[in-house]
Amino acid sequence: MRFKTYIVARDYGFAPNPFGRYCTLACCKQRIRRNLNVGDWIFGTGSKQKNAEGKLIFAMNVTERMTYQEYWEDPRFEYKKPIMNGSLVQMYGDNIYHKDDNENWTQENSHHSYEDGTVNGYNLERDLSGDYVLISENFYYFGNSAIDIPENYQDEMCVSGQGHKNVDQEIALKFLSWLSDNYEPGRHDDPSLFTGTFERYDGIS
Repeated sequence: MRFKTYIVARDYGFAPNPFGRYCTLACCKQRIRRNLNVGDWIFGTGSKQKNAEGKLIFAMNVTERMTYQEYWEDPRFEYKKPIMNGSLVQMYGDNIYHKDDNENWTQENSHHSYEDGTVNGYNLERDLSGDYVLISENFYYFGNSAIDIPENYQDEMCVSGQGHKNVDQEIALKFLSWLSDNYEPGRHDDPSLFTGTFERYDGIS
């Protein structure tokens, strides 16, 4: 069992996508997605820029791992395909990659597309380099109500900059015990950037 932690720089409800029965990580964080397996844990913490340093945005236990095409074709995740004239939850759907009739990868109109809905090749290439979509039925998502990580866990649980790091197993298990003793699994609030206006990410800024 492995434990990874990183800073959630943009909490739109896209990466991770915490809606419905499943919390999914399908885009961004390609190195984490490429290397983690069922049973591993991912922790996302707040950023100093968002005045959320030392706070937990989410924790997810990987209960499934599948390819992008498997994710696209699985009827359980139909609701995570973006609907651009729908609600914000639907617009931020992360089920956006699949092969076209010529067996080439394509990107649906989404948070990771250009403003006109066309394919953003930078995001496509980076996202697909992660190889897998990580799925969780056992997760804690706090979003805009991010919780304070107890001080005795912060050094291990928090990253000082970009990228991710491994969390010591003994400390991670103690933290998870504390988390489960104090909070119920599931989504506790909307994402912090769920402000009523849909935004796109160009992959650069």
